[in-house]
Amino acid sequence: MAKEDLKNKDWKSILDEDAYQVTRCFATEAPYSGKFLDNKREGTYICICCKKELFSSSTKYNSGCGWPSFFQPIDEACITEYKDSSHGMIRTEVRCSDCDSHLGHVFDDGPPPTFLRYCINSLSLDFNERK
Repeated sequence: MAKEDLKNKDWKSILDEDAYQVTRCFATEAPYSGKFLDNKREGTYICICCKKELFSSSTKYNSGCGWPSFFQPIDEACITEYKDSSHGMIRTEVRCSDCDSHLGHVFDDGPPPTFLRYCINSLSLDFNERK
């Protein structure tokens, strides 16, 4: 079965409940709770659902916001952006371009060179350490 053919019941059997809530139901993990917040290892952050490469550790920085933050994705084509007007705010949601998994949001208050802050839920990520 192709990733694009998976239904919510299929994802529910593949992911643990917390990852399912974040990636398929657009939830947000609690700030400062994510397993990758303080990760300093070199490697690549990938989508927990489809394993697509999303962010390099070389673009990760400490934004102080409580979630892993990156100033750019590996490739602009690996994410899709959507207007999010939930919770009385207007934000830009980011999802995996392959499986439509909710990752987090992007803001324009990041560091040079992009001045962007991709604020990403650890529960939407896995990590491949560089050997």
